[in-house]
Amino acid sequence: MDSDARPHAALHAALAKLLRPLFRLLLRHQVPFGAFEELAKRVYVDVALNDFGIPGKKPSISRASILSGLTRKEVQRLLAAGDEPASSAALDGGRYNRAARVLTGWVRDHQYLDAKGQPRALSLEGEDGFAALVRRHSGDMPARAVLDELERVGAVHRRDDGLIELLARAYVPRSSATDKLAILGTDVADLIETIDHNLDVGETDPRFQRKVMYLSIPASALPAFRKRSAANAQALLEKFDRWLAEHDVPNPPDAPNAARARVGVGIYYFEEGAAPAPASDDSKGDKS
Repeated sequence: MDSDARPHAALHAALAKLLRPLFRLLLRHQVPFGAFEELAKRVYVDVALNDFGIPGKKPSISRASILSGLTRKEVQRLLAAGDEPASSAALDGGRYNRAARVLTGWVRDHQYLDAKGQPRALSLEGEDGFAALVRRHSGDMPARAVLDELERVGAVHRRDDGLIELLARAYVPRSSATDKLAILGTDVADLIETIDHNLDVGETDPRFQRKVMYLSIPASALPAFRKRSAANAQALLEKFDRWLAEHDVPNPPDAPNAARARVGVGIYYFEEGAAPAPASDDSKGDKS
């Protein structure tokens, strides 16, 4: 195999591996291949037009056709169809971020913890109430809107005595499949963006991308590691959150148009079954 073919073969192999869990999810949700194919064509055309333009030239159907491999007629059809309306229940990035900041503040801000260091049940109003928590950690977002959102995803509960009780320490929707699928779109896209960036300019401007993995851990040890990894990961994310919250300030008056960026660090746990370890020790850890 020549040197030019190797990257394409590696990309095809990686794509096949990436698509397996995605297609498993699509089939579980009764999404036929035709629907996936149509969406893939539309996104191909959109990316070709918006991300691969020639400086100084207006994006054209011909260029989109050349880059995507689709016919000009097909590109025209896809563009004429327009964008599908976004679901009103789809997860909004700003809403996600503000709700997550309120939960993080509730968990780590000493003003909202009890004598044992656990998040207190809060009244809606009052000096140390939920509304004050929202103002402190989520800016000008209406407290009732944040409360409704956190109730909707199962993160809080309004008790019979009127107090608001924390049920989850992180913004992870438990009841809404729509929100969970929206997180799939944002989180997986962020990881792929990071990998693409590192492939493109990683030598000069690398972004952190690591994992630790062992191939044959006894299943009996998994509950302890799930608990340990969740606790340590949450602590690390809260540390990052404190730093980011301190720097999430408006542009100064003398530089109102200064560049800004969406930035973060993601941590995820993975697990799949494995055959019993052979007598020889070939299950060493993999850090990559």
